[in-house]
Order: sequence, then structure tokens, then C-alpha cells
Amino acid sequence: MTARPPGDPIRAVNVRSFAATQAVDEAITGPAALAYKRVVPDPVRSGFRNFANNLHEPNVALNYLLQLKPGKAAETVGRFAINSTIGIAGILDLAKRRPFKLPRRPNGFANTLGYYGVGPGAFVFLPLIGPTTVRDIAGGGVDRLLGLSFLPLGGRAYVVSTGTLRVLDRRAERDGQFQAIRESADPYESRRALYMRTRQAEIDQLHGRKTVSSDAIRPFEDAAQPMSSAPQDPAAEAPSDASPASAPAATPRL
Repeated sequence: MTARPPGDPIRAVNVRSFAATQAVDEAITGPAALAYKRVVPDPVRSGFRNFANNLHEPNVALNYLLQLKPGKAAETVGRFAINSTIGIAGILDLAKRRPFKLPRRPNGFANTLGYYGVGPGAFVFLPLIGPTTVRDIAGGGVDRLLGLSFLPLGGRAYVVSTGTLRVLDRRAERDGQFQAIRESADPYESRRALYMRTRQAEIDQLHGRKTVSSDAIRPFEDAAQPMSSAPQDPAAEAPSDASPASAPAATPRL
């Protein structure tokens, strides 16, 4: 009987979920995402991305407060105010430009849990959603609940339609990374290792420890993201993958 890898107690189930998700991506999600990228002009996709990210800034600010980082919380509130007004409801990310220079910093409740020492728990590869952990599932759920209270439009139709566009956009932007993971010696292990390494890097950054850089995507943000929350994958979010040896430190959640 083969020993289960530490942190991956349901590996056999995860591997099957990963294979099924990859198959769906190859047949449906990938081609649809690339078609979306060809048809929709870059400025339109960028504007939608900015708009969606802006809606989740209140949640980001709240989590910085929970992490006792009032300065970053204040900067996030400033970003939200600037982009929601002169940035035309967030379509333009003017806050990151001069004279404001307020960069976007994804954050979420899963990061807050990790910041206070809550371990990731078991690794789980959710079918059509992607890599996550018990901690990130819990944190992502809180982010989604809080996010709904900030959405001005609300409603299932809005969530589904914008969520679908975010999935396509992320998948299209990370097509190269997606191909790299498929070409690695062990695609499943590469994805798992990269996800776990990137998530730890995000927690380390909150403590001021620099490990590897990360642009991690969070839950349904980043689909709700990291933010940093429960992730989503191919058919629900874009992956950021590569083999462990060459893996860039940016992990989108699949």
C-alpha cells in the first residue's frame, strides 16, 4: 500500500479530479477562452477585469484590518474611492498611476486565517474548480458571502455571467502557463506543488517575509481570489502552472 503524501491524504481522488478537469479544459474551456480573447478587444477585457476587481476592494480592506494593517487597509479604501469615481466605476485603474501610486493588493479571509497560524489542511483538487485546501475553501466561502453584500447589482444572473467572463479572461491570459503544466513530467504534482508554494508565499508576504513573488488569483474574486480564497480552475478559473523546477511563482487558482 503506497503511503499518502503529507498534506495530500486523498491523492487518488484528487488525481482523478485533476484529469477530468484537464479534459474539460482541453475540449471546452481552453478553446472558448482563446476565442473570447480573439473576439473581445484588449481594452474591453482590461476594463471588465478592473471593474470586477474593484468590487472586491472593500473585502480586501476588511481583511487588512483583521490582520492589523490599517495603513494597507486605508490605501485599499483610497483605491476603491478613486477608481469608483474618476475611474468610472472601476473600469479604469487610475489609482495605480501617478500621482496616487496605490497598487492593487489582493487579499482575502483565507489569508487572514493563514496569517494567524491556521494551517492549510488537506489539499483538495475540486472537479472543474481546481486546487485548494480546507483552509482556503473556508476562507473563500467567507469572501463570497461578504462579496455579495458589496455587489451593487447582485443576483444569481450577475454572479454567473461575470464569473463566466472572469474564467474565460483568466484562462486566456494564462494559456502559456497552462500548456507548461501539461508538458511537465507529472502535471498533477506540478500543479499541487506550485499551488501550495504560492499560497505559502502569500502568507509569508503578509509577515514581511520574502520568498517567491506571487500574483496569485483568488477565489471567485480573483473569482471571488486570493483572492486569496477558495480557488477555481480551468473550467472555473485559470491555472498558473509549470513544473516544480521551472514553476514561476505566480499561481492562479484553478
